[in-house]
Amino acid sequence: MKAMVMESVGLDNLRLKELPDPKPGPGEVLVRLKAASINYRDVLALQGGYGSRQKSSNLIPLSDGAGEVVEVGPGARRFKPGDRVVNTFFPNWLAGPPDPRFLMRDLGGLEDGVACELRVFSEDAVLPIPPSMSFVQASTLPCAAVTAWSAVRSHAQIGPEHTVLTQGSGGVAIFALQFAHAAGARVIAISSAAEKLERLRSLGAQDGINYREDPEWGKTAQKLTGNVGVDLVVETAGAETLKQSIRATRLGGMITLIGMVSGSKAELNLPILSMSSLRLHGIAVGSRQHLQEVLAACATHRIEPVIDRVVPLAQLPEAIRHVQSGAQFGKVCIEID
Repeated sequence: MKAMVMESVGLDNLRLKELPDPKPGPGEVLVRLKAASINYRDVLALQGGYGSRQKSSNLIPLSDGAGEVVEVGPGARRFKPGDRVVNTFFPNWLAGPPDPRFLMRDLGGLEDGVACELRVFSEDAVLPIPPSMSFVQASTLPCAAVTAWSAVRSHAQIGPEHTVLTQGSGGVAIFALQFAHAAGARVIAISSAAEKLERLRSLGAQDGINYREDPEWGKTAQKLTGNVGVDLVVETAGAETLKQSIRATRLGGMITLIGMVSGSKAELNLPILSMSSLRLHGIAVGSRQHLQEVLAACATHRIEPVIDRVVPLAQLPEAIRHVQSGAQFGKVCIEID
């Protein structure tokens, strides 16, 4: 099979190689991958950003893939050849709260990912793709969509009476906007470009703030809510935006911490956090159950993943650089022949 392999840490060390075809063992399925998608965590992994919590050599990157079952191992009962499936981000995390036992395995980091033609999965680590969803669309879900769902629905339990603030136009931010809008919530989106804000409005954002033109966007968000504040900020940028996120959030509101694009260390005004009863909640993607809920929500509300571009596997390095630049609107995907 063909696979993209990071021979050593660094984007320039990605090589398209020919590797032996894998075979499924007991309780496993062999999937011919048709599509994969890129998350910002893949950029970090290729930079060695996870240190000892990732493979530093001979890593097949990317965590999110979709394809067709071509063979089942002994004792596997949940799938048959020809079934269309999408993988989970954490193979061992089926349901319930996070646990160190579940988080010790993740694709494209601690173990090989899906930037390849064939991959073996436990039959418990894949789910059926709805008939209306393409392989490319399904490949966008395991990390970005599940993370957004965990933030908006599982933890914040957002509904029609709530206001949500999203940041930018990456995969998690757009899925968070779509899930909040589908739940009936008001969405305020921030972005650096007027064109992107218009596109975010077309997806359901009621208000948009250009953070380059308005560096005090946290105060602006407060004013848009009648000086009450938003119920939830889906914090995907990191250190440079956290101060404004705190300003935007209502008394007793929640900030879900997800991305670190702008930095991983921030100073916190602890008295303000305490007096405002704010909740800072870290999100570590989610379980298979969360992915099941995402698939059901997409089918029920006819939510279509927003896709920036689709390129062949051989162009993975260029696609990674595009994600690294932050210029994308939605998900960057890989088509695997």
